[in-house]
Amino acid sequence: MKNNNVYKSIESKFNNKVKMFGVLIDPDKQNVKELLETVKACNESDVDYFFVGGSIITQGDMQKTTRLIKENSTKPIIIFPGNPDQISKYADAILFLTLISGRNPEFLIGHQVTAAPIIQKTKLEVIPTGYLLVDCGTTTTAIYVSDTNPIPHSNAEIAANTALAGEYLGLKLTYIDGGSGAKKCISKAMISKTKEALNGPLIIGGGIRTSEAAKEIYKAGADIIIIGNGAEENRNLIKEIAQMKSTFNVLKHTSSN
Repeated sequence: MKNNNVYKSIESKFNNKVKMFGVLIDPDKQNVKELLETVKACNESDVDYFFVGGSIITQGDMQKTTRLIKENSTKPIIIFPGNPDQISKYADAILFLTLISGRNPEFLIGHQVTAAPIIQKTKLEVIPTGYLLVDCGTTTTAIYVSDTNPIPHSNAEIAANTALAGEYLGLKLTYIDGGSGAKKCISKAMISKTKEALNGPLIIGGGIRTSEAAKEIYKAGADIIIIGNGAEENRNLIKEIAQMKSTFNVLKHTSSN
């Protein structure tokens, strides 16, 4: 029987109003030396989770990447899959994504049907997650590959209503993303309005390249922030955001007591 320890840890922190931080590893974008340096930076910082995956993996190796992280860290590894091939027994959990912002049936249910029997044979914890793509200034790989129209950057109401519909369908997490290479972050207005609509944890990713931007995203209502490209371009960003998150959590809990 599969456990649900990863989701329980997310839920526990969420219920205690503790902000979380994850680093996304794309197997295509880091060689072994770079990956080990990233893992080391995460181990030395207050990072909660590793996420592993990419819209398209052509040169990298999902299995080797996930195994290398597992061998060099005790932090939970969550698969953030771009397609049904991105499944690894070395991970702890997988976001079972449905692209609820789009209308492409392959990303709403098609890939999920293909992946389900494969996942069933593993010990991966499955976390049903509503995934929303937002226009953040460029046609990202995720938008191109999914062949869907992203939610307009300024339309907070559509995002909030879409996320709420996903939660009503039973999805445990909501992930709003600009995609890899996003030029700007999800707007504070969209985060705030979506947060107001939801009862469960809200994940925000895409375009986060400074700790100041991450702080504003936390303040707007994000429960989990994920960085990918930002960490690849500047590994120090991992430490900077982790430190900010720790301070943010301490100050918020101090002021609420």
